[in-house]
This record gives sequence, C-alpha cells and structure tokens, in this order.
Amino acid sequence: MLNLILAVLCSVAVSVLLKIARRRNIVIRQAIAFNYILASALSYYVLTPDFKGLGFTEFVLQSEQAFIFLALGILLPSVFMIMSKAVEYAGIVRADAAQRLSLFLPIIAAFVIFGETLSSGKLIGIILAFVALCCLLYKAADKQLQKGGIALAFVWLGYGVIDILFKQVAKSGAAFPATLFIAFILSACVMFGYLLFKREIWTVPGFIGGIILGGLNFMNILFYIKAHQSLSANPSLVFAGMNIGVICLGSITGALVFKEKISRVNLAGILLGIAAILVLFYFNQLFG
Repeated sequence: MLNLILAVLCSVAVSVLLKIARRRNIVIRQAIAFNYILASALSYYVLTPDFKGLGFTEFVLQSEQAFIFLALGILLPSVFMIMSKAVEYAGIVRADAAQRLSLFLPIIAAFVIFGETLSSGKLIGIILAFVALCCLLYKAADKQLQKGGIALAFVWLGYGVIDILFKQVAKSGAAFPATLFIAFILSACVMFGYLLFKREIWTVPGFIGGIILGGLNFMNILFYIKAHQSLSANPSLVFAGMNIGVICLGSITGALVFKEKISRVNLAGILLGIAAILVLFYFNQLFG
C-alpha cells in the first residue's frame, strides 16, 4: 500500500511542478526534454531492461511494433506538453481528473479490440465516466477556460491512446522495462530534435526543472509498478486506488494550495469520476 501512496504523491507532484513552472521561470518544453534524459537513465539503471528477452532486432523490424514505438515516442512528449497547458488553463483539479478518466478509453478498447466481455456493471461504469468527463469539461465563456477545455479533451484522449499502446506492447510479449526505456529514448529524441529545430535558447531553470520532473515522473511509474507487484493478486485495487487517489489529492491540492475555483458542475464531474472507478473496481472484484 505504501508504494501506491507514493505513486499517487509523485503523480500529483508532477502537476504541482507544471503549475508553478512559469513562476519559477522554468520553460516547460525544456523541462520535458531534460525529463526524458533522466527518466531514460533511471529506467535503464533501476529497472534494468532485458533487451535479449525483447528480441530487439526482430522486434523493430516488424512494422506494427515499430509503429507502436514511434507513436509512443511522439505521443509521450506531446501529451506531456498538452498536460502542462491543461494545468495552466484549467487547473490541477480538472487536469488530473481528465488524465485519470482516460483509463476508460483502454477499458473500451478491451471490449472492442481485445475481446473482453461487456457486463452491465462495466457498462454503468463507462457511462458514468463519460458523464463525469462532460462535467469536467464544462466551462464558462472565459477564453482561458475555453483553451483549458480543449486541452483537457486532448489530455483525456492522449493518455487513453498511450495506455492502449502500452497494453498492445504488453500483449505482444515485450518486457515493460525495455518498452519504457525505448519509449523514453524516442521521446527525448523527438523533444530535443524539435527544440533544436526551433533554435531553443537553453536556460538553467529549464534544466533543473527537467531533472526534478524526470525524477518525479520516473518515481511515479516505479512505485506504480511496485504496487502492482506487491498487490499482484488485486490489480484492480491498484488501478482504482491510483486513479481515485490522484483525483482526490489533486482536487484538495488545487483548491487549498492554488485556490482553484471549482464549479458545482465540475465538482459533480469529480464525484462521478470517483463513482465510475469504484463501480468498475467493485464489479472487477466481484466478477473478475
């Protein structure tokens, strides 16, 4: 349970860092680039990916798997940048909730792509999730909130697609540490290539912010993996606990620390999101 708590704390800490970045003169795009350098190094030395088990040469020659790695390399940094905009415009509360509600896209994929049976309980959970998302995306006429609504929609879509890609890689038999390492390396190449093309002027705060971001990002993933390992008999507990924990802690942090205003409709969305995750958790425990 300690690993799960630490994963939740690291995930929310990432959002907090994105929130205060501009105040600390941290250029987010630079921080994201350096983040993937540290995350790649940590994943290599801590997770010790097994490239022999991956069958790397044959693996990358398969067009489908090469496409998945390439897609991850582009999506990971792109969605990270969109997440920073969502936090800036819409706040930590709605950004974290939108990210966590993205789990329902891979759940839908489980039925459509991977052939899982759709039960009435799971259908109720999915419907609740989409209603929750609509409430979270509800916005006033303010232009900044309009931008936030668009960013939230892309956060939800982007993280959902990323999760589906990771599930597809896992289905192919690839070791997760090796997959994660390669995805981080490709993401770093994409970000640095983009910034060099834009003739970025590098800053010290951007580098320091990237190191902190990379450490938090990696620890979030590491503790999440360890939580699944320590609670291997109850994966749905980890899945639900992580998402509920981030939504709740993110809401408290945004409201108390950053004085973010949450409308009644947005609050209803957060509560419906928690209810949706609990419904899926309950039915997975009962019938899974």
